[in-house]
Amino acid sequence: MDSESLVMDAFDQLGIETRLVQNGPDSGFDLIVDPEGVGAKMQVKRYALVTDEVARRLVAAARPAHPTLLVVGDRVVGTARKLLTSKGVGFLDLRGHLALRTGHILIDADLSPMQQPTHPSDALAGGAGLEVAAALLMQPGQPTAVRALSRQIRRAPSTVSEVLARLRNEGLIDASNAVTDERLFWRLAEKWSSPRTLLSRLPSPNDASTATALRFGMARPLHGAGWALADTAAAAMYGAPVAFRSGQALDFFVPDQSVVRRATTLLGGAGSTSEARATLRVPPVPAATARRVDLATNQLDWPLAHPLFVALDLALDVGRGREILEAWTPDERWPRVW
Repeated sequence: MDSESLVMDAFDQLGIETRLVQNGPDSGFDLIVDPEGVGAKMQVKRYALVTDEVARRLVAAARPAHPTLLVVGDRVVGTARKLLTSKGVGFLDLRGHLALRTGHILIDADLSPMQQPTHPSDALAGGAGLEVAAALLMQPGQPTAVRALSRQIRRAPSTVSEVLARLRNEGLIDASNAVTDERLFWRLAEKWSSPRTLLSRLPSPNDASTATALRFGMARPLHGAGWALADTAAAAMYGAPVAFRSGQALDFFVPDQSVVRRATTLLGGAGSTSEARATLRVPPVPAATARRVDLATNQLDWPLAHPLFVALDLALDVGRGREILEAWTPDERWPRVW
């Protein structure tokens, strides 16, 4: 596995988003580490063993005006660790430790060892697998190139390639990486659930006092991540045969846990589902809040989650939800994949 992939996987263990730089070394940096919009640029270098002498050379060559240097080593010795971090150079010891100090980020965390990366037989065992599956299901039947997909979901090409290889081995996609039947949808549905937070008040999508703090993302045309109406209400707006009544609690996907915390503070938490006016979830894949739909026939003002993610919500109900899916075919803009 290449150095960038190892670093991205390390940050993924901590729930921190990283983005691969599309134009590579010509930009002067390799990755962007982006906890809640910080956007710190990282240059990555790989060594088998990082000794005190290697650390001294790296520190001497590092320049403050340049992107933060992050050293990846199969082993980073203890004294070298202290020297690197004291001079603003981060390190990833593949035995299981990540340390990074920038003007906006402070990380000193133990990780699962990464020297012998495992290759689970389940292609959807990790976050990258879920993101690849979702991306393929949103364009079923279309051939997909590894690098194009890696740019789309902001994962390292090597990681995407490994996931695609496992999906092909399981017969879930063809040789061109295209989805050919409904099995991948149902595999993704098995892993789709995420915790819900209950709110006692439903926010107004046009309330300027909360729109920025809660990152509604209501500007038209829709661009970037924001709140996405999901589950039964969204299914009803798409024309699925579901019962939805006025005043029913609305379910939303939101970009991250910071939005959930702020919303709970501003709108209040509900003690039970019967008291809730809204529920919030951070979805298993970022695309659920980034690939939203502005539907002309939507009567609820909020942007809708893509039909794929609405269908995955319905699939969580093994009884009525799956009956609804059998009877629901979206319009031609969104091919049915279930």
